[in-house]
Amino acid sequence: MFGLANRMANLRPCRLGLALGPGARRDLHSNRRRQGRQRGTMEAVLGQVAELPALLAVSRSALVRDWDPPTLDRALEWARYFQHLHDRFRGRPRLRDAVGRRLRQGQRCSPLSFRHLGGCPELLGLALMENRALPPAACCCLLQRLLRGEAGPEPGRLALLARRKAASRLLEGSVLSLGGPGPRVCAEAGLLLCRLREDGREAAGALGWLGPVLEQLPQPRAFAVVAEALLRQGAGGGDGGSVGGGQAGGAETGSVADPLLSWLLEDLHRFSACCLLLPGALLASLAGRYAQLSRRYLDLLAEWGRHLLYDPLQGRWVKGCPEEAKLSWEELRERFGCLCQRSVHLRGQTQAALKLLKAQDGDFQVRGLSVWTDLLLEVEEDLRKKYEVALMCEL
Repeated sequence: MFGLANRMANLRPCRLGLALGPGARRDLHSNRRRQGRQRGTMEAVLGQVAELPALLAVSRSALVRDWDPPTLDRALEWARYFQHLHDRFRGRPRLRDAVGRRLRQGQRCSPLSFRHLGGCPELLGLALMENRALPPAACCCLLQRLLRGEAGPEPGRLALLARRKAASRLLEGSVLSLGGPGPRVCAEAGLLLCRLREDGREAAGALGWLGPVLEQLPQPRAFAVVAEALLRQGAGGGDGGSVGGGQAGGAETGSVADPLLSWLLEDLHRFSACCLLLPGALLASLAGRYAQLSRRYLDLLAEWGRHLLYDPLQGRWVKGCPEEAKLSWEELRERFGCLCQRSVHLRGQTQAALKLLKAQDGDFQVRGLSVWTDLLLEVEEDLRKKYEVALMCEL
């Protein structure tokens, strides 16, 4: 497969001869000949399309060490050819579906689909920029094509790709700060929102790429990027969107936030890892903006709290089984406290959940018998203290 794809970089794509528009009336014999030629040409095109995954794989491999500037130009010409196929077939569902099936043929869990043809110059350029095996001459040629707008009919997109790649390299050393997300997380969240909005308009929410992209990031950063994107979208600031996010936002807000929430909530282990790795204050902010997330988060905290046991000798709650108890008593109390400090609605929802758990556990009124009684008493005491301090400040 690699051999054929590597040879593609040394050949120029053929001119399309597909007669896709309606033609004049002809006799039956002439129509059959024309249809036969069209089928043959289409099969040739599909055969070329089938090599796209291998061509992209070659561009990420060590085989590019033999590429010179002319070879690079031919590879970019193939990318523009595939982009041309996308533009020509996008309005024809049968041809579009045929190209999509050929792309997936023989590729288990292939992330490529028909819409990727439209971004072939970007896909190829990004793969080559990340490949250190590309010789210096070809690399310089690639940068010239990207930055000078010589790589295709839409040079602005390729120049933007190069700038984003350079920005990503500059931000690689940044980490999450204690006071909020770092610059790299903010930049990646902004790019993710832009891509989701573009996909929502052009592909009616076909977002099969989101999971594979996020899973390439280490978990703490992937969760931080998704959380920052959801907060920006839900807040309606910076990157746009309606106030209220998934609870009260408009159609555009929902269309962008929904795939992020689905990715986060559809897998229990992933959501559990997210809630363990992100700070309680950040999770409370998300819960205050997205009702479906707040319900799942409260359910998860309830599940974790059931694994705490009261140790009368120590006079405190301890982890009964370290493998199953994810949070300590102090961490669990901090998480519920953060939820009660976000908004009146979320505070009421959290207190109602604690009261229900307390009632199901026996509705005890003294400490040390039910973890939910103790948590509810702690939360209400903290709220009472904060109210008294606020009242004193007003006086």
